[in-house]
Amino acid sequence: MAHGAPVDVALPGMVLAPLLAEHLPGRLDARAREYVRSVEGDGACRYLQRLASLHTYLVQATAGSDRYELRRAAEIGQHTLWDAAGLLQTQDTRSAAADLIARERLMVQLADQVTQILKRTPGPANADQARKPERPLGPYPPGPRPTTRPAPHHTTGTSSLKGTFLMPQPGPDVRTADVYLLFAHEPYYPGPGTQEVNTTVVTADTLLHPQVQQPDGARIHDLLTRGRQPGEIIPLATLTHELNGGADWPMVGDFERVTTDLVQLVQTQMCDALSLGLPEIARALICTGLDSEVRAFNAAAGEFIVYGPDDRSQVLAEVGMFLTGIATEQPFWPGDGLLPPLCQSA
Repeated sequence: MAHGAPVDVALPGMVLAPLLAEHLPGRLDARAREYVRSVEGDGACRYLQRLASLHTYLVQATAGSDRYELRRAAEIGQHTLWDAAGLLQTQDTRSAAADLIARERLMVQLADQVTQILKRTPGPANADQARKPERPLGPYPPGPRPTTRPAPHHTTGTSSLKGTFLMPQPGPDVRTADVYLLFAHEPYYPGPGTQEVNTTVVTADTLLHPQVQQPDGARIHDLLTRGRQPGEIIPLATLTHELNGGADWPMVGDFERVTTDLVQLVQTQMCDALSLGLPEIARALICTGLDSEVRAFNAAAGEFIVYGPDDRSQVLAEVGMFLTGIATEQPFWPGDGLLPPLCQSA
């Protein structure tokens, strides 16, 4: 009023000020929540960070480009990231696993599409950007577990694969429980409109599950855990290589029946697993021996491209990256009622 405000305006404002002070902050907070989503918890934040790293790549690819495909991919990625944050705001990673899986698949597909666009676009800067994501895999978190279960059969180490490679190599008779089996299988679809699952990773102790053919599973477990590094991922093809190129499999067990039983356990949510939709080349590489090569014909260039042991190691490293991110949130559950390992039952 001292500055010339009319009395009929100033007096109502003085009367309403206490009411505004009481109710306005709540309304402003509610308004802000329409544009901001807060995610709490280590597991949820780590999962959202994985999606955010993919979206960052999409945004970087869009910078300085007027291509509709790139800008549209970034827009879809932003909406996907927002939806995932909403899920993680109200649910944990396991109860929201199916919806999170669908969104992460979409983000990976967007990154792959952007990479292909950048590769087809001339210019050294685009060639550098096309190599940035290096994520040809579709990671799938473990599905919902039963509401009750005993404590894990063993504790999975939280160190990354890069760290475990520096540890001394154990002798051939030393058993390492913290090992994972990677195997390819007939593709299946977890749900309508989902990407196919064609490769699975389970913890070694799942081979001791009573619903896996025994004693075949226990014998493969004994072979899998002998002289390994903690946290190491062993493809089934590596075991074949170690068994005289597969000639000695009959003395160990029926690996086809065992892997079929393992997939059944995963589909019925009776154990934890990392389910993957590997591209054709990546899947072929993990199905070959340590020193084998995979040849693919490039129709555009009219020549064959050779993928070798280094490419195989890169695929395993990428699988290890996803596996480590999930296992650090909670150790893999191998299932209930496990049989004793061969080295303990003798």
